[in-house]
Amino acid sequence: MMLYPPMSELVNKVGSRYLLVNLVARRARAISRKAEEDGEPLERKPISIAIDEVYTGKLKVMEEQ
Repeated sequence: MMLYPPMSELVNKVGSRYLLVNLVARRARAISRKAEEDGEPLERKPISIAIDEVYTGKLKVMEEQ
C-alpha cells in the first residue's frame, strides 16, 4: 500500500516523526472543533486535511523562544 504524500517527505518538512504526529493531531482536532462549532460538515477527514496542509507548507512547526 502506497501512502500519499510519502511519510519520508512529511518528516523532512517537520523534522521528526514525533513532531509530525503532534502537529497533525493538534491541527486535526482544531479543524474538527471549528467544523462542529460552525455546524459545517467536512467532506474529508480532519487528519487528511492536516496532512495536506503540512505537505503544501501551509502548516509548519514554530519553535518556542
